[in-house]
Amino acid sequence: MPSLSSWVPAGLLAIGLALVQSAGRQESATLVQPLATLPRTIAGATGDERPLTAEEIRVAGVSDYLFRIFRRDSTSAFSVYVGYYASQATGKTIHSPRNCLPGAGWQVVESGTQQVPLGGSQATVNRYIIANGSAQAVVLYWYQGRGRVSHSEYGVKWELLRDAATRGRTEEALVRVMVPIAPSKGFTETDWRERRQAAESLALQVAGEVLPMVDGALPPWAVTT
Repeated sequence: MPSLSSWVPAGLLAIGLALVQSAGRQESATLVQPLATLPRTIAGATGDERPLTAEEIRVAGVSDYLFRIFRRDSTSAFSVYVGYYASQATGKTIHSPRNCLPGAGWQVVESGTQQVPLGGSQATVNRYIIANGSAQAVVLYWYQGRGRVSHSEYGVKWELLRDAATRGRTEEALVRVMVPIAPSKGFTETDWRERRQAAESLALQVAGEVLPMVDGALPPWAVTT
């Protein structure tokens, strides 16, 4: 007679198939307000719209999006991208920046996580240092929706399947903050550290303002017990 352990892979496969099948029966969740209505001033800078092309929208598969370049004294200070998916299914899911950035010519120099203070709590987001030729930047990104902020790619996929199976909802937003690192002045270790810290500090400030803004636009999500 087969041992209990021999049934574990089959059991996990059956559960996964059931979750995937149920993911097709889901409702489309409408935003409380369009992303375009979010404040145009963040961290003391004013944002200009950067419209996506029809092809970019098709490839991304977003239901709504916001892409703004924020400037200070006519100089690009940072950008904010929010891509919202009212529902996710095969061929229409969030594209991770971990895969998209290299395709756009950016190389990941360093990766890790960052804690973003939010009043009495904090959120864990992804933090990248990237480079494209002489250009360098700090990137913070996370997944936001269905009552949570997530950074783990694997955790997000599991939560997606679970919520599709138990609640019939898969709406989610990808939020990305990108801050250019100022050009080098002296090519010294101290110079690099100061330029990097300045960009990281601004990225953290921007993320702290953007998180609650996006939360206010997302569909409500009642936590079940």
